[in-house]
Amino acid sequence: MIRKSKKNNSVFLNNEDNNTSVEVIPIFGENSPNYNEKVPEEIGILPLRNTVLYPGVVVPVTVSRKKAIRLVKKVSRGDKMLGVVALKNPGVEEPTAQDLYSVGTLGHILKIINMPDGSMTIIVQGRGRFEIQQFLREEPYFVAKIQGLAENFPTHYTREVKALMASLKDAAIKILKLNPDIPQEAQIAVDNIESLAFLTHFLASNLNAELPEKQLLLEINDGVERATKLLEFMLREIQILELKFEIQSKAHSDIEQQQRDYFLRQQLKVLQDELGDEAGGVKIDELRQRAAQKKWNEQVAKHFERELVRLQRANPASPEYAINLNYIELLLDLPWGEYSEDNLDLHNAQKVLDEDHYGLEKVKERILEYLAVLKLKKDLRGPILCFYGPPGVGKTSLGRSIARALGRKYARISLGGLHDEAEIRGHRKTYIGAMPGKFISSIKKAGTSNPVMILDEIDKIGADYKGDPASALLEVLDPEQNSTFTDNYLEVEYDLSKVLFIATANTLDTIHPALRDRMEIIEISGYTTEEKLEIAKKHLIRKQREENGLKASQISFTDSAIQTIIENYTRESGVRNLERKIGTIMRKVAKSIALQEPYSKKITPAVVEQLLGTPIFDKETYENEEIAGIVTGLAWTATGGEILFVEASLSRGKGKLTISGQLGEVMKESVTAALSYLKAHCDEYGIDHRLFEQYDLHIHVPAGAVPKDGPSAGITILTALASAFTQRKVKEKIAMTGEITLRGKVLPIGGVKEKLLAAIRAGITEVILPKRNEKDVKEIPAHYLKKLKIHYVDTAQEVLQIALLPEKVANAIELKVIENEKVLVND
Repeated sequence: MIRKSKKNNSVFLNNEDNNTSVEVIPIFGENSPNYNEKVPEEIGILPLRNTVLYPGVVVPVTVSRKKAIRLVKKVSRGDKMLGVVALKNPGVEEPTAQDLYSVGTLGHILKIINMPDGSMTIIVQGRGRFEIQQFLREEPYFVAKIQGLAENFPTHYTREVKALMASLKDAAIKILKLNPDIPQEAQIAVDNIESLAFLTHFLASNLNAELPEKQLLLEINDGVERATKLLEFMLREIQILELKFEIQSKAHSDIEQQQRDYFLRQQLKVLQDELGDEAGGVKIDELRQRAAQKKWNEQVAKHFERELVRLQRANPASPEYAINLNYIELLLDLPWGEYSEDNLDLHNAQKVLDEDHYGLEKVKERILEYLAVLKLKKDLRGPILCFYGPPGVGKTSLGRSIARALGRKYARISLGGLHDEAEIRGHRKTYIGAMPGKFISSIKKAGTSNPVMILDEIDKIGADYKGDPASALLEVLDPEQNSTFTDNYLEVEYDLSKVLFIATANTLDTIHPALRDRMEIIEISGYTTEEKLEIAKKHLIRKQREENGLKASQISFTDSAIQTIIENYTRESGVRNLERKIGTIMRKVAKSIALQEPYSKKITPAVVEQLLGTPIFDKETYENEEIAGIVTGLAWTATGGEILFVEASLSRGKGKLTISGQLGEVMKESVTAALSYLKAHCDEYGIDHRLFEQYDLHIHVPAGAVPKDGPSAGITILTALASAFTQRKVKEKIAMTGEITLRGKVLPIGGVKEKLLAAIRAGITEVILPKRNEKDVKEIPAHYLKKLKIHYVDTAQEVLQIALLPEKVANAIELKVIENEKVLVND
């Protein structure tokens, strides 16, 4: 580092090495000594650390090693000449001949200063360069045989040389300007140097370069080449200094801005104290401290700081202050980048799911698959599942169990009846009473950014002039978009991609097609009587017993009692009403215990009827009427499967068709298709074609107040028509479902499991299904269907062959054909 001497106004170079302190003193100008003076053949060598001595330059050297002290004392008694050579590795404590460069500078000791610690400082002036030919000895100090090296600087300066000198001076002046630690007097010293040799050596000594580069300059024999290489090093140094200056200026401006902000805040604090608003400043500091702990990105941090400055400027008495404060507190309350750690123990997850829910194997398997993939790939977007099935089968409660199995927080959003888009995206802050949407509010309540979020009743979302919430959900439930979800109130993006969304629905028909496409649909069908029995024993009885303050020793249920409640007092796919009935029994028992009345601790079927009253439903709903034209069908509803009856009646007329029972358009078309097929194939079943023109046909499906639609009653309607026109008996305890075509093909239908469970509940023993629905039946556990015989058919002929018996019903009606005023009997 160049600095100004306080003693003689000379220019110095400070070397901060522990063992060497170097001062560069340009004491020669035009009258520089002759660098090419005679060089002795042998000379003592003084190793020098971290610097290179150039001819014409004076340096102070601190000598502390014993060898070097002995050498200095020896030459001080003679001509005071020694060889100064730089060490290759300055870290070597005891250098050998191999540790020294081969080219050095002949030095003349100008002054010796003895130091109190026994070391000495010598002032050495460089004279000529030399090259070591051979080291003669290393003790008591280095002695080497040397050969002088001539200085080849031009004596007459050409334009090129003058331009080179000007470039060196310009570069030196630029370095002086970029380094504020160098005094301005150094520029005067540079300007006064007229010798290219001394200018080169002076600048080389002061150059902030590595030791090998300085040594390289010393070893170059051609003076112009040495000066040119020096200029190259200096230009590089300028680039480094410019970059350093740019970085320092930027840092300095940042510090100045921080100091300015601090000063202004202190002034504002004083003003607030004078106005009596001390709490405002404290509140701002608290908010800023909380913000420092948040894991949000730079964009959110800048947005928060802008809002905080706006709050700071606002009058605490103004309405805007409260709005801004609520908004800032929402930003701070949200769990930015905070995630709960998933419990990736698959066995534990399986155990938790089995504890809370009986059956539902598909759902449990899907959750375990998600956990397995998450265990292998740590960063996984949350799936978007949709549990679809009748009410009461455990769709919503299953979401809570999944959260417990994963070790995540649980959040639930009820979407039933939602018709305002702002409930999803939030209101803009400009509105009075604005608030964030349900998703951001749920995230805030959960306290983590990866909860299990239940979207309950997603099929019951409405739409009106306030917008379409289902369309707003498209962004939330799109894995490609929800990582940058933007709430209108929040105004900044929030990452929802780690949330495990689970939607629940009773029907898929009312869900927006694009929304349905974004979800993985998992069907949860109704429970069989056996499943309900197990659910009641493992979950419902214990839950109701705890809710009603009873102990296990005070009440118990027999299996037959539970089955009586299921069959005689409930008629559902789920277990919600079953739980209510068990709760009713528990309350009546609790009342008896409180009143100290006698009661039966063991609940049997007789006790059930005593406590619940007369059975609401008949155990056997199948009607075995000895009337032609009545056939049992199977239907799917939002509450599960049910059986229905199709009635066909003939009366004398002109072939008029009447349909009743509040049938939909599709079901009416099924009636038409079935009638057309029967007319086309009447000869096969012994039906006179004229009967269709002389008898009116009435098709009725009971429960007329309930709307009915769908194509699955096709073969049921055909069987009813065939039975009515042939008066043949329908096989007992048989039900059927399937769509029919004009060609007599039986097409597949949906809701197979619910329909089969309904058949079992109604006491049906045989069911006719389309052949292509056989794969759906295979997914149902076999033990559920052990009492059910299933016929798979492809054509209408197979249906009628199975369903219709050869004999006619008792009291069969004789269908007569009138021809030319004669009555013919259809036999």
